[in-house]
Amino acid sequence: MEKIKLKISTFQIILFGFVLVIAVGAILLVLPVASKNGEGTKIMDAVFTSTSAVCVTGLVVHDTATYWSSFGQAVIAVLIQIGGMGVVTVAVAIVMLTGRKIGIMQRSTLQESIAAPKVGGIVRFIGFILKAMLIIELTGAAVMAPVFVARFGVKQGLLYSLFHSISAFCNAGFDLMGLEGEFSSFTAFTSQPLINITVMLLIIFGGLGFLTWDDIRTNKTRFKGYRMQSKVIIIYTLVLIILPALYFFFVEFGRNNWSGLSDGERVYASLFQAVAPRTAGFNTVDMSNLSDVGQAMTIILMLIGGSPGSTAGGMKTTTVAVLFASAISVFRHRESPECFGRRIEEAAVRNAAAIVTIYIVLFLSGGFIISEMEGLPLRVCLFETASAIGTVGLTLGITPELGMISQLILIMLMILGRVGGLTFVFATVSGRGTGYSKYPQEKITVG
Repeated sequence: MEKIKLKISTFQIILFGFVLVIAVGAILLVLPVASKNGEGTKIMDAVFTSTSAVCVTGLVVHDTATYWSSFGQAVIAVLIQIGGMGVVTVAVAIVMLTGRKIGIMQRSTLQESIAAPKVGGIVRFIGFILKAMLIIELTGAAVMAPVFVARFGVKQGLLYSLFHSISAFCNAGFDLMGLEGEFSSFTAFTSQPLINITVMLLIIFGGLGFLTWDDIRTNKTRFKGYRMQSKVIIIYTLVLIILPALYFFFVEFGRNNWSGLSDGERVYASLFQAVAPRTAGFNTVDMSNLSDVGQAMTIILMLIGGSPGSTAGGMKTTTVAVLFASAISVFRHRESPECFGRRIEEAAVRNAAAIVTIYIVLFLSGGFIISEMEGLPLRVCLFETASAIGTVGLTLGITPELGMISQLILIMLMILGRVGGLTFVFATVSGRGTGYSKYPQEKITVG
């Protein structure tokens, strides 16, 4: 009998890997030992929490500090770390530790997972990523430890420092601040400079992308030596921090309802709310008190997200940069978009357009459906779906009250947002070969 060979693409491996880890996490969170009441957790709540952790989102149906036991919190922390590093990266790291060789298929999958430009040297690059993550997370925990130890005691303070350092660096948005008030995030630390600055830096480092780290390590301050992608990421990251921060400081937090904030708190809050929505999900102010414009600004930042090959989700800074460069090339009547003295390939422009289309359609569709099913304002539901597909975790407080169908929609959006829109499509849709025949061409007017 002829054997049937099952062909699995690298995109399917990445997607199935995330789904498998989510399933294992949900099984662990269902156990009675995972919750403080010892009665076990509903399977839907466990699946939602596991998905949110693995997809480094931060949307929760139960307050992490007050509902989950130490075991449950540890499971969530491990899931966050796996999700931040990438399931494939973790799997390859385990294989490396056992001393086994990494095959071509594993290297190709790893290349796709971390958005590396080539397969060569990828195993050494993974070693660099693991060391860098360990150093950054431990450093972040050590810096925050004095504040948390003084507030919660030595044992709990050290655990809180490590948990929040992992969560911030992995852009997860999970927090253990429920003791200060359920679902309060870092609102009790609005004026605390050490926590604000450390968490923001961890979010930024995690969202820059592994290849950008490599450029920084190799070229240091010699910006001209950086890859075009790294230059784009750094410039757009700075722009997406500075411009929203200026808006929040001079406009949003200048409104009467924020008169209780001091000038120093306004500075920290403005910077934090510019950094966190891409895509960490922490907040130092009550998000429901933001104006409509402030919430719309946050939605835009959530959809853009971080950079490719990073711990962050969203459409990615490079996607926005490519479309912006393409628009400029049209305005200037140039054949190809350009950036930093380099042409951008046509495939990148097509992919960027496809990604934005996928995200906008799913973000809007999810918001419309949830609004209709739950009878909630559309603005609130769109904020929730942007948070899910951008793997952010910010919410206006409706997550715990949503029905099962609405939660399933958010789960699908979180998975898509973490694995990437095109990866999700390529993994689930079987495409046919290009072939050599083409349809006749005909012009269509746009704009």
